[in-house]
Amino acid sequence: MDGKYVPIAEARIPITDWGFLRSDVTYDAVHVWRGSFFRLEDHLARFGRSVAALRMDTGHGPEATKEILHECVRLSGLRDALVEMGCTRGTGPPGSRDPREFTNRFFAFAVPFVWIAKPEKQLEGLHLTISTVRRIPPESVDPKVKNFHWGDLIRGLYDAYQRGGETAVLVDQAGNVTEGPGFNVFMVRGGRVSTPARGILEGITRLTVIELCAEAGIPLEETLVHADALRGADEVFLSSTAGGILPVTTVDGKSLGDGAPGPLTMRLRELYWSKKEAGWHGTLVEYH
Repeated sequence: MDGKYVPIAEARIPITDWGFLRSDVTYDAVHVWRGSFFRLEDHLARFGRSVAALRMDTGHGPEATKEILHECVRLSGLRDALVEMGCTRGTGPPGSRDPREFTNRFFAFAVPFVWIAKPEKQLEGLHLTISTVRRIPPESVDPKVKNFHWGDLIRGLYDAYQRGGETAVLVDQAGNVTEGPGFNVFMVRGGRVSTPARGILEGITRLTVIELCAEAGIPLEETLVHADALRGADEVFLSSTAGGILPVTTVDGKSLGDGAPGPLTMRLRELYWSKKEAGWHGTLVEYH
């Protein structure tokens, strides 16, 4: 924070920072697994695009940012970690509402690895609900710029809990599936994988799934996925930095297939973890 390394419990931003007051902030989150960053360069590149899209300046180039992330992990000593970098609009002259007058603020931190669903839960599969809450349209907030506009996603989570679900995916105004709180969605029908093409953050783990399907000869398309198609899918799975490939076995209270994680989903999940642990797209952390 503000150019200094501090324990995360001591990290602070001013209450007047527009990152807090206006949710005027972008961020990215990369993970470290067994002492190695996964797809660090891809996360740095996406973060750079997000910062530029919001007309912000972190004050650090890609190499300097990379070194800061490495140092956060080294100082923490964590071998499995979630590592976040972000940029807020910051603060401006007293009374100013002109974002061009503000001094942007960069931050980064490392915390123990975060799971959307623990490995043992993944073997059972998640109960996903298709929320009645509509996703913020991309014409209003660009989902390709990773952001903290989670008001609709939080409403979707509470909607899921009330309906006996564990997490939720939101739809757009036409009833097409978009994304959920921190994950992208995939469905399998007739051996073919489909994933929403609009109204989403283009996730790095989503990109990984696309690459794995190409490598394994599994047909995949990025397209519009209607909620009814998801309900009738053979298999459904999620992708996220916080857990990789996450099987879904129930959608809106109805079991998919035989109620167990689907074979294609588990094949991709196994490929993901085996390749990653072999060093695929890895960047080793040089610990002190």
